[in-house]
Amino acid sequence: MLHSLDGETAMLVRTGALISGGEERAMRSALVAANLVVRPEWIEELLLQTYLFAGFPRALNATREWRRISGRAAPSDDPGTRYDVEGWTARGETTCAIVYGPSYERLRMNIRDLHPALDAWMIVEGYGKVLGRSQLDRFLGLTVGCIQQGMDPPARRDQYAADITYGTNNEFG
Repeated sequence: MLHSLDGETAMLVRTGALISGGEERAMRSALVAANLVVRPEWIEELLLQTYLFAGFPRALNATREWRRISGRAAPSDDPGTRYDVEGWTARGETTCAIVYGPSYERLRMNIRDLHPALDAWMIVEGYGKVLGRSQLDRFLGLTVGCIQQGMDPPARRDQYAADITYGTNNEFG
């Protein structure tokens, strides 16, 4: 059974989409609207997640606009400022293995074949440092699903019913 999003979460998703792919004016308008509806902690985490999904320049621009629109100062500290490459690597390997399941080793090999730095960045930056942050799930209380190769239709349906569903492009065909 699919669930509709509440207004606050829907506004957060809309804002994330416009930060990631919208024009600057649309992004500003979305942040103004979100400032009235969405908890500031959620927006802060969305802005940090933007770094991975839309790139550093968009994350910087959106965060600059958020500071201007909201009047909120940057937090004085964040767990992400403590450089723990070993911890990020371990968390990244675990998270990536959960998402890709039986395809995990093949994925790692394929990415290393493209370039070893991309493999390291995927694990440390992507799955360890950014996707491994617990703040967004904790703030939103979202359910997370994962579509994996070879799942039977009932299991796949259950995963699609989650608020956020991970998978590879091949699995969403």
